[in-house]
Amino acid sequence: MEITFVGTGDAFGSGGRFQTCIRVEAEGHTVLVDCGATTLTAFKAQGMDPQQVDAVAISHLHADHFGGLPFLILDGQFTRRTKPLTILGPHGTEARLLALMEACYPLSTSVRRRFDVEVIELTGDGRSEQAGPLTLRAWEVDHASGAPALALNATIGDRTFGYSGDTAWTAALTPASAETDLFACEAYTYDSPVPFHLAYSTILENHNLLPAAELILTHMGPTVLGRLDTLEFAAACDGLRRSI
Repeated sequence: MEITFVGTGDAFGSGGRFQTCIRVEAEGHTVLVDCGATTLTAFKAQGMDPQQVDAVAISHLHADHFGGLPFLILDGQFTRRTKPLTILGPHGTEARLLALMEACYPLSTSVRRRFDVEVIELTGDGRSEQAGPLTLRAWEVDHASGAPALALNATIGDRTFGYSGDTAWTAALTPASAETDLFACEAYTYDSPVPFHLAYSTILENHNLLPAAELILTHMGPTVLGRLDTLEFAAACDGLRRSI
């Protein structure tokens, strides 16, 4: 499984980073874990082809995590994409996506495309959903976004990538990280409490409750980016590639 951290930044572009998007590739299948508003730009800056994307797994419905979907879909329309696209996200994903597309590009939801877009809404109770060779599991976490927020893990073949999404510390992170080969965990602040987010200090205190083979930090704000040389865990950067 090849993991590319396409975007590792927060909602505000701290450090000049793109918003959250992680590309997972295995067995000829390409999945995006989150699709922030800057995703299409990041893809093209990094020389990647959006048409290769088979599925998008969304952790929650904030624009820095799902706001790139209208651009991904319209890019497919204008490049004559024919490959179906599957979107998996929390309850409310389909309605919010339609509203966002209409807000960005009125009448875009009524256009007939050459490819199908299927939306699968996740239960958030650890139950699995299948999309081609992808098995996706989701656990509800603690992040207010007008819809359930989820931690995710994506399995293709015998490898599993996990992701915390945005969340305060919650017991759901333990099953979400269990049996993952690589678990990406948000570290928005260094040690300051911010509602619905994780601080690096909290991760450090509780990392024994994250039973992943390896932990890597992402979605970092200024206080973490300014102290990268002090971190005890690896920190992702835009364009970082890892094989697991």
